[in-house]
Amino acid sequence: MKPLTVVARFTPGPSSEGALRSLAGSPLVDALLLASPEPIDPTMAGARLLPGESLQSGRTLDIVLDAARTPYLLLLPDGAPESIGPRALERMIGAAQSTGSGIVYSDYHESGKETQVLHPLCNYQPGSVRDDFDFGAMLLFSVSAARKARETYGPVPDVRFAGLYDLRLKVSIDSPVTHLPEALYSLPARAAGPAAGERLFAYLDPRNNTAQKEMEQVFTDYLKRIGAYVPGSRLKPFDAGRMPFPVEASVIIPVRNRKETIAEAAASGLSQKTTFPFNVIVVDNHSTDGTTSVLRKLAARNPTLHHVVPGRTGLAIGGCWNEALRSAACGRYAVQLDSDDLYRTPHVLQQIVDTLRDGSYAMVIGSYTLVDFTLEEIAPGLIDHREWTGGNGHNNALRVNGLGAPRAFATAVMRETGFPDVSYGEDYAACLRICREYKVGRIYESLYLCRRWRGNTDSGLDLDAANRNNAFKDGVRTAEILARQKMSRAAG
Repeated sequence: MKPLTVVARFTPGPSSEGALRSLAGSPLVDALLLASPEPIDPTMAGARLLPGESLQSGRTLDIVLDAARTPYLLLLPDGAPESIGPRALERMIGAAQSTGSGIVYSDYHESGKETQVLHPLCNYQPGSVRDDFDFGAMLLFSVSAARKARETYGPVPDVRFAGLYDLRLKVSIDSPVTHLPEALYSLPARAAGPAAGERLFAYLDPRNNTAQKEMEQVFTDYLKRIGAYVPGSRLKPFDAGRMPFPVEASVIIPVRNRKETIAEAAASGLSQKTTFPFNVIVVDNHSTDGTTSVLRKLAARNPTLHHVVPGRTGLAIGGCWNEALRSAACGRYAVQLDSDDLYRTPHVLQQIVDTLRDGSYAMVIGSYTLVDFTLEEIAPGLIDHREWTGGNGHNNALRVNGLGAPRAFATAVMRETGFPDVSYGEDYAACLRICREYKVGRIYESLYLCRRWRGNTDSGLDLDAANRNNAFKDGVRTAEILARQKMSRAAG
């Protein structure tokens, strides 16, 4: 029996059609199934038409699993690659057989005009649960693992956008997901698409609301199956208590080498109008560009600005936050302000602290507007994270890559948990830790002007750096899932 059924979204074009014909003629391929809104070329040997045009559809995937007569399915959800290596299929099938994997995927080459560039992908881990995890263009599924997952955890739901997401989550519960760190096929160099900010925040676009709701439901069901779901009723309010603090709130600004923006950021914090005492703590991480001189002058003129230079060198942003939280000057609540950003009005701090108090929250997250260096609004504008819901936001937070800003924390809680000493994802890790246990407040109006420019920590990243960032957040989610499973077992 031939081992492989190929299932592809049909995209007309010479290179795609050539690759599909090559696959159809392989001695390993039993059948070629195409999802396409257009008629299939009758000369494409062995091709059969599937209903619909997307392999994200739950109905289409159920039909495929029912129809498969082979041990493995090769899914090409975005169409056929430009070219496939001569022994790529054997390599993927062999890896699935030797490891007992439910899913196998590989790196690939991006082909330009004259060269091919390796495009490495991240290794899969238990926290690789984001719906935009990059598997590349070819996924090999074990049919037996997929059918077992369907029988054990229920059929693929009748969804338009989240069917493949549902299937790979279910398969991953009991079967390994194997990444082959070798390029087995080639794709055309990625064409220019939306601006980076639009791609980064595509999941917040109202036009994607239906898809996101499907993804959230699929993911929530997955958390319940693996014992990592936290019912909203289990979250507790934060008791601020009577522990004395020097002020009610501190605006926290970690900084290194931001002489162009630090004075403006500090002024934004100092200009807040409140009914309670507050201060601004700037943790100057041994700047070398003149930032330190700017801060010394500001602190000399403003007694509520505390200029802190850590005793250690080499701290990341998370370590700077920990320095501020441990400072004797830190207030009852610690409120974020990045060194290149601004509060939108002088009343933001009052609004945040009122929300913390009124809701007995351990954390409040606001909304912000993306701007360029000159503070002109840029696409997509307001980032309000309305995907968060009071009943399930703390679970869905594990699926998405960010939760919003500015963030404000109960200092007593953050002194216990702390931030990881890294400069990417430290805030995400802290937010996941808090919303595992405490109620979280949200403010959906814009409080904050967030500059996107060359100085951002996630600006202009090469592929290796982007992969490191994604792998780090996947690791954060892995640890958080394990912690939530342990908590659920303890709760009975």
